[in-house]
Amino acid sequence: MLLGGYQKLTLIDYPGKLAATVFTVGCSFRCPFCHNPELVDPSSILPLSRGERKGGVEKEFLDFLKKRQGKLEGVCITGGEPTIQPDLIKFIQKIKKMGFLVKLDTNGSRPDVLKKLFDLKLVDFVAMDIKNQIKYYDKTTGTKVDKDRIKLSADLIRNSRVPYEFRTTVVPGIHTEGDFVVIAKWIGGAPSYYLQEYRELKILDPKLKQKTKGKKIDLEKIRDKIKKNFGKVGIRK
Repeated sequence: MLLGGYQKLTLIDYPGKLAATVFTVGCSFRCPFCHNPELVDPSSILPLSRGERKGGVEKEFLDFLKKRQGKLEGVCITGGEPTIQPDLIKFIQKIKKMGFLVKLDTNGSRPDVLKKLFDLKLVDFVAMDIKNQIKYYDKTTGTKVDKDRIKLSADLIRNSRVPYEFRTTVVPGIHTEGDFVVIAKWIGGAPSYYLQEYRELKILDPKLKQKTKGKKIDLEKIRDKIKKNFGKVGIRK
């Protein structure tokens, strides 16, 4: 596993659980608003560091988990995009053997991996980022997206019987209120959908600030407009 590091304790990344969070490196998208830009491109890591991370950070993290058995309940695997890691399944199996619950964060670009994880019963909670309404995925993610794969991932998650949530980082200048009406029709019926406030402290593409400057989007208004479509619509700031 190519890991960028880990957080020893989180009270928010895994809903209702005391957990640790581990960050994978590399992503299939290039969302300009990404708040973890250092985790997007593996080539930005020096070759020596990459070699150390593949073995060192994974071993260090698993050793840490062994010491936290009976104290932590779960592990949140996030990124980057974890499903592009070729050894993700083996990594999760090691975590599960220690008795931890596993939450996976994903952008939905690899439904084939999701299906394997569901079939093997290796995940206990899934959070999928909904970047925008489907027709705007390319411009929102900064790359050419196989939209059928995104839709398939959402369907797999909804039919998996595994607890899940959908979420969208709401970006002024990229999203409009109307986008969320369309999104709500697409993924409506989900138990939880979260609107995440955009923060400009650290982003992948600084040029985005030109689009967002002086623009606002009302998360409460969006929530009230679409809440009938979901069990719960929350706002994360």
